[in-house]
Amino acid sequence: MGDMRCPLTATAWSTTTPRISLLPYVLLGVASSTMSTEPEAEEEWAAVERRGAHLVMAAAERPFIIHGFNTYWLMSFAADEATRPRVTAAISEAAGAGLNVCRTWAFNDGGYRALQTAPFCYDEEVFQALDFVVSEARRYKMRLIPALCNNWEDYGGKAQYVSWGKEAGVDLTSDDDFFSDPTLKSYYKAFVEAIVTRINTITNVAYKDDPTILAWELINEPRCSSDPSGDTLQAWIEEMASYVKSIDPLHLVEIGVEGYYGPSTPELLLVNPDDYSGHVGTDFIRNHQALGIDLASVHIYSDTWLPDSIEEKHLQFVNTWMQQHIDDAANLLGMPIVIGEFGVSLKDGKFDSEFRETFMQTVYSNFLNSWERGMIGGGCLLWQLFPEGAEHMDDGYAVIFANSPSTFNLLSNHSRKLEC
Repeated sequence: MGDMRCPLTATAWSTTTPRISLLPYVLLGVASSTMSTEPEAEEEWAAVERRGAHLVMAAAERPFIIHGFNTYWLMSFAADEATRPRVTAAISEAAGAGLNVCRTWAFNDGGYRALQTAPFCYDEEVFQALDFVVSEARRYKMRLIPALCNNWEDYGGKAQYVSWGKEAGVDLTSDDDFFSDPTLKSYYKAFVEAIVTRINTITNVAYKDDPTILAWELINEPRCSSDPSGDTLQAWIEEMASYVKSIDPLHLVEIGVEGYYGPSTPELLLVNPDDYSGHVGTDFIRNHQALGIDLASVHIYSDTWLPDSIEEKHLQFVNTWMQQHIDDAANLLGMPIVIGEFGVSLKDGKFDSEFRETFMQTVYSNFLNSWERGMIGGGCLLWQLFPEGAEHMDDGYAVIFANSPSTFNLLSNHSRKLEC
């Protein structure tokens, strides 16, 4: 598996000391020049900054609106010469539709093609695959939101951290110990530092200095059900957001939560899709009041959250869910909103592709209406976009442009609306 870099063993690491309101203008990154599948000529590539509830291109003082997608497996595919071309294809096809941001995994903890093979140990070959993803994104003028960990077991996640802790002799009882145990937090911080300070072997630019990175995501869909008060997860968010900012003050930081309202806003618990959602240890308002958090993250999966398949009810939920979060992000939090994941699965036949496009259009329209009023910035990231040849990875949500020309047109039309 290539050159394994392992500067310290797990037992050698200390377990106690963790190391304006802007009116809409032209959307940079979705200009007509990006509507081809060929890379643009090199031009000024400036960082995106937050200005209150909006995002701007710092150098040009131009608003930046996220019109993006998820393709989580880019690093894994880049680690194999046989599948690497699909990384370029995914980014190129997205750029051709006018998309300008990709959210993807910058982690793979243990297991096959792991980036982090053990605490403090990283596979250089896989790291170079991540370098390739970042360099290809830069080549096609595509910003990245790299997620740094997973709440779920896919690609390792917090369960793998707990497993490593147990192997090191740490007394752990739950996967939720990831959020509170000093040893596990030291593992996470070491990994974050390795990622953020990484010098790209292709571009020779440190990730922390590369404007290609739009924002770091602390963890995908964190939950801490063992503490429904939210205190445990809140403390972790505050600590880790501060830590990321301490080593990378340039880039934005977001959490990666699904957007469930919690104990700090009992009057909003009814907005959640069910009663359970308000007791999983997350708290939309409180979480995003943590120092160092720049973007309010929300996911939308009414197809799995709601028990019935009445299409109108799903669209009503999307409207209510989005409007409440947009209002709160603008008025209570004063920060841009990022719909980090949204989609409809076609896997079980519950919904068809026509409804999926109606669902997508509803999400885009809700954001666009608020943006056009100058209320809020940010944007939306479709789950998920695949090139041809990756169909075996489809979880039911994959959009493949070659098979869905009408979806391509929908995304392209949204790009043009954001330009106006």
